[in-house]
Amino acid sequence: MSTMTPPVRAAAGATPLPRMVVATLVADGIAPFEFGVLCEVFGLDRSDDGGPAFDHRIVTETPGTIRTNQGFGITVELGLEAAAEADVICVPALWNYGMAGGLSDAVRTLLVEAEARGAWLISVCSGAFVLAEAGVLDGRRSTTHWRYSDRLQSEFPATEVDADVLFVEDRRVITSAGTAAGIDACLHFVRRVHGAAAANVIARRMVVPAHRDGGQSQFIERPMPTEVETSLAPLTDWMLAHLDRDLPVEALAARAHMSPRTFARRFKAELGTTPGAWLTSQRLLRSQQLLESTNLGLDAIADEVGFGSAAVLRHHFGRVLGTTPRAYRAAFACPADAPQLELA
Repeated sequence: MSTMTPPVRAAAGATPLPRMVVATLVADGIAPFEFGVLCEVFGLDRSDDGGPAFDHRIVTETPGTIRTNQGFGITVELGLEAAAEADVICVPALWNYGMAGGLSDAVRTLLVEAEARGAWLISVCSGAFVLAEAGVLDGRRSTTHWRYSDRLQSEFPATEVDADVLFVEDRRVITSAGTAAGIDACLHFVRRVHGAAAANVIARRMVVPAHRDGGQSQFIERPMPTEVETSLAPLTDWMLAHLDRDLPVEALAARAHMSPRTFARRFKAELGTTPGAWLTSQRLLRSQQLLESTNLGLDAIADEVGFGSAAVLRHHFGRVLGTTPRAYRAAFACPADAPQLELA
């Protein structure tokens, strides 16, 4: 990631800085929410509250009616020429670019020239595919929605995809994960350019946190395995049923009627990881389930899944999911015994 540059601020009593020109590129198939995030952050003048004001322009290759992926249309009057000298070019989720077809020469040129002159580029969700196809992610770190991260890495191996973060900034190119992570990315940009106070003004107006902890790995669904197609299936099923126990390799090997060395080699060959790493991942999955569906305390959960203590549980949450058990529960808790609303 590039070296951080100081935020740009006007000194007290100085002439206000000119408004940055922010161009949002749209096309048929645009996702309304991601587009709306960009409009909300860059399209409203919040200078009365001490926030920044941008010259926000909606541009498209062929002005006219643009169809969203929800079936309704929006009218866009400005062509790509309105973005030719933009300080920032934003790309929301555009299913007709990158994800579902090639870029036109005009759009590719717009993005390549913007990068060359030092403009900022910001993508939301699958908008990263547009930047990747234009070549501006080559040699940079990037991210996108966790559902598409493997595809982005496979189709564009010149970028290093990090699927565990909410956004990545690399040399004036910011890519964000799915949907709401676009808010995090845009607030990060405002913080970088105009400072934390300006970003806080926007966050308060949007009623969102100015900075979210953790990464998108906490939102990835990792269901507990129900069937393991391996000769070790009887053993792994037994391990899942006894996660609360101390399960050293020697004891597991004896249960599988193998030497520890043979067992470790067989386990790695059939499940792709070590017995210890597999156990840790399953204990973490089980702890996530308990945090979501029960009111058990952290020590009780740690004991039930075999981590032994809340400190160990917190360690693995931070290392793997980039958040804390408490924050995870606050985001995802839905206890089974919670009162259910009755629909009229």
